[in-house]
Amino acid sequence: IWAGLCLMGHCPGHSPATGSSTATGTVLAQEPASPEVVEAASREDSQRCVDPLSAMEQEDAIRQELGSLHGIPLFKSFIEGWPQVKAFQARPDDLLISTYPKSGTTWLSEIMDMIYHDGDVEKCRRDAIYNRVPFLEMKVPKVPCATGVEQLENTPSPRLVKTHLPVQLLPTSFWEKECKIIYMARNPKDVVISYYYFHHMAKIHPDPGTKAEFLENFMAGKVAYGSWYDHVRGWWEKKQEKMLYLFYEDMKKDPRREVQKILHFLGKELAEETVERILHHTSFQEMKKNPAANYETMLPTAMDHSISPFLRKGISGDWKNHFTVAQNERFDQHYQEHMAGSDLHFQMEV
Repeated sequence: IWAGLCLMGHCPGHSPATGSSTATGTVLAQEPASPEVVEAASREDSQRCVDPLSAMEQEDAIRQELGSLHGIPLFKSFIEGWPQVKAFQARPDDLLISTYPKSGTTWLSEIMDMIYHDGDVEKCRRDAIYNRVPFLEMKVPKVPCATGVEQLENTPSPRLVKTHLPVQLLPTSFWEKECKIIYMARNPKDVVISYYYFHHMAKIHPDPGTKAEFLENFMAGKVAYGSWYDHVRGWWEKKQEKMLYLFYEDMKKDPRREVQKILHFLGKELAEETVERILHHTSFQEMKKNPAANYETMLPTAMDHSISPFLRKGISGDWKNHFTVAQNERFDQHYQEHMAGSDLHFQMEV
């Protein structure tokens, strides 16, 4: 019950339905809390959080229509928290993981956490991925304490920070502090299919409608975080010495090479057996069965894995199982029009 205090497990000090905390003040859902722990947690939370939402209020609070933030479609609760995000103070040793949604964010986050902990699998099971790599612009509806900014402020350095913000909305402190940034992009055909299924299971999103309707909305940039084209091109054109631009398809083809690329970017060396352990632990098969990585610790009111698992297929080219011939032809034409003049190229399958 007390897990409902912090709807999506993001409130500092909490993850869903747990009874033990970690050194960083976050917890991972494993064992039910005892009555004594529940009572103590309730007393503590009464000082920091609003009253718990009922199950009905949770459902109402999550499914929401999109608003607009500087022309970018975004969840209204995220827009409410924008002043704090805009003013966020990065630290020089922060590393930012940036992606358009459904582009391998969790995969890259798990790889980075493994690298930061020198391949120690147990340390990387210390907490859910959304606590190990806080989501910068996240704000849970109707729960003032549950924000990515507050979570990051309570995270010791060096921090890994996740964002889906387009480059023009990134808080200026990341540039001022010259933070390292890793951006990962994925081909749009796979992104739209993955995003469609994610809309069904992740209840913060508006109803996606039919697959055909969602495809039209995606192409028009009428989904959370706006145009995929603007997002990937914006970050590509901003790339610099302290930014590494990766591709999901390259990671699928040769994960060892891409991990070595990341290590070189970080100026870090790891033994071959450590790299091998990272590659094994961050394989799709291992992550899919890892509660600390697969988002199964989220409350069902936030993410319903019975509809579709968070880690669904993890392959490149799945769009071919969903696009009609006509849709594919129309998408190809749309892609050519919107990527004209750019030297940014994508592999539509591996």
